[in-house]
Amino acid sequence: MTNSPQHENTHEHLRLLTGNLDSGALSQIKRQVNELHPAEIANLLESLPLQHRRIVWELTNPELAGDILVEVNDEVRQGLIEHTDEKDLITAAVSLETDDLADIFEDLPQAVLHQVVRSMSNQDRRRLQSVMSYDEDSAGGLMNPDVVTIRPNVDLDVVLRYLRQRGELPANTDKLFVVDREDRYLGILNISDLLTQSKKESVSRVMLTDQKALPPSLSANEVALFFEDYNLLSAPVVDEKNHLLGRITVDDVVDVIRDEADRSILNLAGLDEDDDMFAPVTRSAKRRAVWLGINLFTAFLAAWVIGLFAATIQQIVALAVLMPIVASMGGIAGSQTLMLVIRGIALNQIGKSNSRWLLWKELAVGGLNGLLWASVVAVITALWFQNQALGLLIGAALVINFIGAALAGATIPLTLKRLNIDPAIAGGVILTTVTDVIGFFSFLGLAALFLT
Repeated sequence: MTNSPQHENTHEHLRLLTGNLDSGALSQIKRQVNELHPAEIANLLESLPLQHRRIVWELTNPELAGDILVEVNDEVRQGLIEHTDEKDLITAAVSLETDDLADIFEDLPQAVLHQVVRSMSNQDRRRLQSVMSYDEDSAGGLMNPDVVTIRPNVDLDVVLRYLRQRGELPANTDKLFVVDREDRYLGILNISDLLTQSKKESVSRVMLTDQKALPPSLSANEVALFFEDYNLLSAPVVDEKNHLLGRITVDDVVDVIRDEADRSILNLAGLDEDDDMFAPVTRSAKRRAVWLGINLFTAFLAAWVIGLFAATIQQIVALAVLMPIVASMGGIAGSQTLMLVIRGIALNQIGKSNSRWLLWKELAVGGLNGLLWASVVAVITALWFQNQALGLLIGAALVINFIGAALAGATIPLTLKRLNIDPAIAGGVILTTVTDVIGFFSFLGLAALFLT
């Protein structure tokens, strides 16, 4: 697998920057950093230890600070804000678009917020208040209220003159939104149609009315799926009365997709995607200690089950050798089902109407794979220990554990979802405990019944 050019550039920038930091070449650092895009600078800052990060941040052009603060994760942003002069923070915040300002608004000191709000126009204040009134992980929180609206009863020539008079368009504008006099959403006018159709045509004849609008309460994940399904670059957001509130653009959706991917990977280990990779040791240790403690409790639970059959294990030493096979195979089988169901939940493909069918399907898959690999393990065990009964017992335990793993892998994430708990965070820990307990109990229990 080869690295992408972007990753190669990041590695090269980081190598050069680290070399300049070690040699104290501050002027070269300043020139190197300020020639980069804000997203690249943000990536570099997240990749640097705290002492180096502060040096680079102090050498960064204040005009880029706002865009950089939006790009870095929450914990890194808080650290940068703490080491930034209030005057520079105000300049950085004022330079941001409304939706970006809303993303970092609550992280800014009160004195800075007061100055920023005072410097805004009444219209911008209303826009900011509108975005801030919605959850940040919703369509309302993602939207930018800065939109270009037009009426349906004007000609394209009038629209073109209006746009020239404006002088500039909001970033990533691929369409204009058609509204009535009460700002109710009617449809869209693509920029491509505006430029290619006859100037004498009216907006009402050229506009498209089949572009669906999003409610502000729609989750960010559902917004991303909507953009994927309809291959959109932007989409309108409307309230319950169909009033146009703003628009969501594809750059925001890309951020959602990346954040969701990071969250899914890190949550499996009990970590947060907003954690600083170079946070102080004590802070990182404290966070991880919580999940290590939970895992220790579940490990003791599995050990307790093994302890119930200590006498059996002492009589038949082979059981201790074979136990990891039962637990490992069940754990892998359960993880396959768990990941499948978590993905289905994330894509809104699993609900009450099909969850039962999926459960039966996974139980069937677990049973079939259980029979297949139980046969393989039973034959190997019988030949290895010259004991056919032991081979049959471990085969039976594997079938039981495969079915139990499938049941747990399918039901755990659905249950956690109903309890408003992220399945990606707790699902793996619970599944490991279930498969270990079922595997050990079935294998050792059968051995206690039939071999002693």
